Amino acid sequence: MFDGKRILITGGTGSFGKKCTEILLSRYTPRKLIIFSRDEFKQYLMAQQFPETTYPCMRYFLGDVRDKERLQRAFHQVDYVIHAAALKHVPAAEYNPTECIKTNVAGAQNVINVAADRGVKRVVALSTDKACNPVNLYGATKLCSDKLFVAANAFVAQDETRFSVVRYGNVVGSRGSVIPLFMKQRLNGALTITDPRMTRFWITLEQGVEFVLRCFKEMEGGEIFVPKLPSVGIMDLARAVAPDCEHTVIGIRPGEKIHEMMISKDDARLTREYDDHYVIRPDNRYLACRFGDDCGAPVAEDFEYDSGNNTWWLKGKELEDLLKATPMEE
Repeated sequence: MFDGKRILITGGTGSFGKKCTEILLSRYTPRKLIIFSRDEFKQYLMAQQFPETTYPCMRYFLGDVRDKERLQRAFHQVDYVIHAAALKHVPAAEYNPTECIKTNVAGAQNVINVAADRGVKRVVALSTDKACNPVNLYGATKLCSDKLFVAANAFVAQDETRFSVVRYGNVVGSRGSVIPLFMKQRLNGALTITDPRMTRFWITLEQGVEFVLRCFKEMEGGEIFVPKLPSVGIMDLARAVAPDCEHTVIGIRPGEKIHEMMISKDDARLTREYDDHYVIRPDNRYLACRFGDDCGAPVAEDFEYDSGNNTWWLKGKELEDLLKATPMEE
């Protein structure tokens, strides 16, 4: 479905955007693949990896999702949008809340409005486990963003544009991940542990991209897709990265959780289970007609999907092999 189409990725110079570009170019023949981001140096570096001379479909578009007028230019004749732009550093968001809100909430609304105005066919927004029952500002802004994208399907009514959300956990080795930090710290013989009980959902960058592209094909508009993922304990991770290092417990940072959650009990009544993922349907009577009862299986009324009560865990050699096979980004 991506052959001959114009695809735009907001925040396209990030970890996800680069891997998504790599996969799209290797498997499909898009008419245009537009990288929309605000960092000219990262665009310059990405253009060395994916030059327009080798990939004539590539376009590099400087801009910020806060700038609606610039989005109007960028979205001209675009078929599909992947919204990956966000300010996502939890402590930085706690200290700079208004900046996070401008990008993650106002920027999301700009993407929605311009996509509808420009007749974009499908938009998939990337979310995070931190958006479920948020305790930090970053999570709260992403929850707002999720709500905006789901509700957008109702206000565009019978228009062609459809919006959906993909929510997944921490990405192995991405910028800001704890793994590059552990790898640096192991040179000094000691790792800093926030809390030994901490757990997180785990996904590779390639798995995340594959899931998002698949959701473009399966989306009806208004749902939140949640992949089934393994959990990782912080101590298991520390031992896998640096088995001989000592550990220093420093306490949880502002806005952190012990366990991350992707589906709460309050969303259980809206959730359907499939072989390898869940779908949270919109709680909106205008959108209910898009979804049949024959798709997926209802979950239990008290169902909750968090990294602490998960039944799938990565440990020992399985975790070590994953770390060895995953490239790390600084």
